[in-house]
Amino acid sequence: MAPQKTHQWILASPPEKDVVLDGVDATFELQTTELPEPGPNQVLVKTLYLSNDPAQRGWMQKNIDPERLYTKPVVKGDIMRAFGIAEVVTSNAESLKPGQLVSTVTNWAEYAVLDATACRPIQPDDRIGLRATHFIGALGGPGLTAYYGLVEVAGAKAGETVVVSGAAGATGSMVVQIAKHIVGAKKVIGIAGGEKKCRWVESLGADICVDYKSPSFKDDLIKATDGFVEVYFDNVGGEILDLMLTRVKRFGRIAACGAIATYNDPGSQGIRNWYEIIANRIDVRGFIVTDAVEAGKAGPWVKAIVDKVKEGKIKIGEESETVVPTKFEDVPKTWLMLFKGGNQGKLVTEIKA
Repeated sequence: MAPQKTHQWILASPPEKDVVLDGVDATFELQTTELPEPGPNQVLVKTLYLSNDPAQRGWMQKNIDPERLYTKPVVKGDIMRAFGIAEVVTSNAESLKPGQLVSTVTNWAEYAVLDATACRPIQPDDRIGLRATHFIGALGGPGLTAYYGLVEVAGAKAGETVVVSGAAGATGSMVVQIAKHIVGAKKVIGIAGGEKKCRWVESLGADICVDYKSPSFKDDLIKATDGFVEVYFDNVGGEILDLMLTRVKRFGRIAACGAIATYNDPGSQGIRNWYEIIANRIDVRGFIVTDAVEAGKAGPWVKAIVDKVKEGKIKIGEESETVVPTKFEDVPKTWLMLFKGGNQGKLVTEIKA
């Protein structure tokens, strides 16, 4: 029997700085609501996995100007927006049958009624270790972001040196592998936090990974980038971006993907080395992967990644994602692991029954 109600997390108090989990000023509120009956060409889905993305923090920022955001903001009273993997429970669409797994915008909801056109059928493949979660990771937004930012935005070429921050994260770990095994970079330098994560990044193909938690980080990065570098893929912003502006070659390129160092305090970090951009004619370009997806470019990129997975060049095994079994009541707590360095590779919430 199909469920009649669903739990969902609502944005109750848009944050200005840190997200608050408890108390009168809690950022999110758990609610129960009635589910509508699916209409023509609609499906009822059950959320199995939630994608945890740093960008979600920007979507809910207090007093954000909608005209300056690339997507519709999440405002007070909205269900918290999220991508996810769901299972079709009931269907009024010929294209989707009960039991089919789909990639879609599930939001932070146990169940949802969605248009069938908003649900992309997925097919895990045990033969190559392709799990459902990879469709919100290596073959989803993070993998496409890595390919788009590195190849099209930064124009990375064979024989060049590439640096990527957040190299142990969902996008950064794919940048490392695409740079080494698809682009053919001469040298790939990762930046990550902690000895364990750095060694994992090197196992993916990085020639060296520099630990930003080390007291000698600045000196280590300068040594690793001796002679300067052509491409920097920036996932973090803040002080690391400021330092990297001094390590990029004249006429070098920076793909500005994320700024997780400042998401919880947007005004906390100014750029002191801005003049480096002028003096060395550095090309810095921000980008959003949905631009490329909407232009129909994603298909060939996914194929290129899958081909390298089949060849054993790109690794998407268990170490490439952190899947956290989570009670629905604890969904926000798992999401916050993003901002505490609690994940290696893609952080995925697995909804426990």
